[in-house]
Amino acid sequence: MLFDNRIAELRIELNRHNQLYYQDAQPEVSDAEYDRLFRELEGLEKANPELYDPNSPTHRVGGAPLEAFEQRAHLLPMLSIDDLFSEEEVNEFFKRLQKALNLEKISLTVEPKIDGVACSLIYRGGSLDYALTRGDGNRGDDISQNVRTIRNIPLNLKNAPPLLEVRGEIFMPSEGFAKLNTQRDEAGLDTFANPRNATAGTLKSLDPKVVASRPLAFLAHGLGANEGSDMANEDDFRKLLDNFQIPRNSPVWYVHTLDEILTAIRELDNKRHDLGHGTDGAVIKLLNFKERETVGFTSRAPRWAAAFKYPPEQKETLLKDITIQVGRTGVLTPVAELEPVFVSGTTVSRATLHNQEEIERKDVRIGDTVIVEKAGEIIPSVVSVVATKRPENTPPFHLPTALNYKCPSCDGPIEKPDGFVAWRCVNFECPAQAVTSITHFSGRKALDLDGLGESVAIKLVETKLASSPLDLFSLSLNDLANLHLDPAKSSDGLTQSKERRFGEKRANTLINSLIKAREEIPLSRWLFAMGISQIGESAARELSRLHEKLSILPESRIVADLADLPNFAELSKSKRKKENHPRLQQYQIDDNLGPVAAQHLRTFFRSEAGKTVLEKLRELGINPKSDNFAPTPTAVKEGRLFTGKTFVITGTLSAPRQEFKKLIEDNGGKVSGSISSKTEFLLSGEGGGSKQAKAESLGVPVIDEITLNEMLKS
Repeated sequence: MLFDNRIAELRIELNRHNQLYYQDAQPEVSDAEYDRLFRELEGLEKANPELYDPNSPTHRVGGAPLEAFEQRAHLLPMLSIDDLFSEEEVNEFFKRLQKALNLEKISLTVEPKIDGVACSLIYRGGSLDYALTRGDGNRGDDISQNVRTIRNIPLNLKNAPPLLEVRGEIFMPSEGFAKLNTQRDEAGLDTFANPRNATAGTLKSLDPKVVASRPLAFLAHGLGANEGSDMANEDDFRKLLDNFQIPRNSPVWYVHTLDEILTAIRELDNKRHDLGHGTDGAVIKLLNFKERETVGFTSRAPRWAAAFKYPPEQKETLLKDITIQVGRTGVLTPVAELEPVFVSGTTVSRATLHNQEEIERKDVRIGDTVIVEKAGEIIPSVVSVVATKRPENTPPFHLPTALNYKCPSCDGPIEKPDGFVAWRCVNFECPAQAVTSITHFSGRKALDLDGLGESVAIKLVETKLASSPLDLFSLSLNDLANLHLDPAKSSDGLTQSKERRFGEKRANTLINSLIKAREEIPLSRWLFAMGISQIGESAARELSRLHEKLSILPESRIVADLADLPNFAELSKSKRKKENHPRLQQYQIDDNLGPVAAQHLRTFFRSEAGKTVLEKLRELGINPKSDNFAPTPTAVKEGRLFTGKTFVITGTLSAPRQEFKKLIEDNGGKVSGSISSKTEFLLSGEGGGSKQAKAESLGVPVIDEITLNEMLKS
């Protein structure tokens, strides 16, 4: 009973704080305090599974992946809306309403048509029961788990009617869409064409955690099924939404004549670019519900509503140049430098071209006349080229050739990894990606520099105390102690005016971590910290086994011989032996280190950037040593129980997965992220989920911690 009460209290409290933060923008507690309450509730729910509630605040972060979406019938048909493309068609629509109602003046509303995905929220007894997409109008996909992660949708309503169906749009706010596309550009992934595509793609994900990570929001605009609420018109419905703090569409114009409708449409056209989300039209609706019943429906749409669609504004302009930006993750993004042109409310002089594949697909060249618009009315975009206006003998643009295969920021090597659309700089000392590389360099799996997170890295770069990871070793205690950080937030969530110092205590801790990294952190973690392409934890550990210290690697015969081989990761074991170099056979190199990784390592150390890194390390007196050096077959095989065996780890275990991964690798095994027929064992903890089900279907043995320990003892 004690747990019941505390869980209920925490759910109410966290729901209140969510409301204050996401809808009212008036938070009462700090992020740290919110996290503390959240973790307490998470722990209590895990210990008391019988008190499960699908609308608990803990489900805001997403649950287990779904196998597929279930289809459900709509309580009332969820119809689409007819489009109008000219003022003449608006006139015809208005005349049809006048005729159907036999009235000269009619009460209507005009509001933005949100560029999103239609969704229906069904509340029973004040609790969100489920959520559906439009589907075919009669049945839709049950996307309840995904919808519960959208922060501005209330999961519980106070004093609600027995049944309330709220219909609206799920969309991606302009700022969130721009940030998401920037992140995807920096990661070398395809970007979304517009906010609606991004929203639809996100909602189709079977993994609610992916949905929770995306910036989605909801606005209500219509009433579906309803029991227990007496509403005569749209205004009554809007008051109900406000009472339950369900976010709704705005602004709204109240109109009665054709001239007033057209004036409202034009006013909305001027305002819609400042709404913070994409709009593609103006929705015109009858205000009175009884009049709606009189006018009725067609088989696909209501006769009492229509949407005027704004034509996308496109302009011609000159593409004067293509420049290359280096993102914080090293991704090289081509940018069109344009003759300034006024489009959709602002002057556009630059537009991202995303990557070389996009340039080739649209055949964009310097000197072209291009058509420009704003993707989703938000992000400037080059739509197409006016080929008839292209100057003669204009050469195609090829990003790596234009850069001479060197990063424009640091002259380091650039490459396009398999499976990615973007070229990137692979020099971890590149100043353009200083924050990312310093943060990675300092991480727990790398050098574990205590107290150096992203916010501190940002300030070190902003103040020019560090422009690359190795600059950290030149920092003084005084530099760090007097580093000014962003102001802290007070308990009421408001920013304090007083700046914070990093302080002597934290500075001492970080300096000691740097000393430890210089003297004690092994070669494998240094190699991982350097962020060289294709050199992950496992490859770094295998390189460490084969080389006693870092200074040997640049001229390593093992690396050179391995780099000259075909990619044997894709070959059968028998063919692999045949293709292998005679000198390499004695080392028993496992699949964690293949020719591709060796080629990237060799390219890095041969580049000017790589040589600069080695020179800096020599000047600093840093030459990390291996803690697992054992290059001979005998040393490799002795006491390594799992040599040649592949494990996958899933579920909740008694210790972090990283510890089990190290245990398996220390005994010769390999840990993969996905189940296949080649997997020897699945180590499964509580909540093994889809991986355990797949392992069982493939006949892969599923073991627990006890079995793993017994195997090691035997």
